[in-house]
Amino acid sequence: MSNPYATLPSTTKINPTPFKTSIPEQQLQEFKQLLKLSRLGPRTFENSDKEGMYGVTHEWMSKAKKEWEEEFDWRASETKINSFPQYTVTIKSGQDELTIHFTALFSLNPSATPILFLHGWPGSFLEFHPIMEILQNSYTPETLPYHVIVPSLPGYAFSSGPPLDRDFDLKGVAEVVDQLMVGVLGFERYVAQGGDIGSRIARVLGVEFEGCKAIHLNFCQMIKEPEGVDQESITTEERAGLERADQFVRKGSAYSFEHATRPSTISFALSASPLALLAWIGEKFLAWSDPATAPSLSTILESTTLYYLTDSFPRAIYPYRSDYHPETVGGHDKPRWNVPEDKSMGYSWFPMELAPMPVAWVQKSKVGGKLWWKRHGRGGHFAALECPDVLLGDVGEFVGEVWKR
Repeated sequence: MSNPYATLPSTTKINPTPFKTSIPEQQLQEFKQLLKLSRLGPRTFENSDKEGMYGVTHEWMSKAKKEWEEEFDWRASETKINSFPQYTVTIKSGQDELTIHFTALFSLNPSATPILFLHGWPGSFLEFHPIMEILQNSYTPETLPYHVIVPSLPGYAFSSGPPLDRDFDLKGVAEVVDQLMVGVLGFERYVAQGGDIGSRIARVLGVEFEGCKAIHLNFCQMIKEPEGVDQESITTEERAGLERADQFVRKGSAYSFEHATRPSTISFALSASPLALLAWIGEKFLAWSDPATAPSLSTILESTTLYYLTDSFPRAIYPYRSDYHPETVGGHDKPRWNVPEDKSMGYSWFPMELAPMPVAWVQKSKVGGKLWWKRHGRGGHFAALECPDVLLGDVGEFVGEVWKR
């Protein structure tokens, strides 16, 4: 039976191909065998630290390996993934021709607002399933107030790319996803929402692409304080967030330097073993989440399995090179990427985000006009997974206020 949320918008210019997630059985069995034969290595002073000060612990890895081998069911994950409409489409953007995978909920409501949800690393389209579930349970296709489009970024999951013969950056990604919204689905106007790397893509869309009329961010890392910030406007909670951001830069960001400077080396290392990939990715889910709302172990295993079975890691870390370029593409603290006056901007602040910037700082990255914002008492870096009801509520309120302007 066809999914009731799979009816393409009447504006569609190029019909995408329906897609079903189905990993070949032989590939899945090879994965299970590799996992079974993978060894953890000995206990050490560092991996015995209960607080995870030196990275993921031996205890957690041992528990995760056991659950991965004995309880985790990828075929059940596929069933859940396939409960949402999925598509692939070939997009020509500049020199590039990429096959882009996306999942979506399409509305039959003629006034529905198109919203592009953008994941980051180590995320994927899976991050937005909880939000999509809430929407499916709350609305019929006739009453759904949004068209929800969640692409797998180039190099992630079932999307192809990036190209092999030249470098690729977030400008290229932004052009591809804008083509998806405007050139494929035919939306003249849309909203972009993003966290992590997705927040920078959203900023590029808001600055450089006419079709993107508003952006909402739940991540907006800045390296230094903008000029002219009213210090009295910064709350006690926000100052604690700045300390958390400083701690991340000093003790938690070495991975990004590795991604940026030696992507080939780390990719070979993590492609060789599911367990190695879990250590690298699992640590981020643990360290960057609010303990009160942290994703479950099964959620972390599902995400890591998707990465491993689709060879996502070596194809997905290219955006980090621009982090260490003087003019970071989509950099939240770079005037080049300040959102223009004729575009709307929203920001959701979560206390356990790895770098929760004060609202007053984020306001400085918007040229003219008022920044829409909300602060919350719980939630971390993976807001769409950790507190989907809260993030969806923010996006809905933001869209309700700015879309009809």
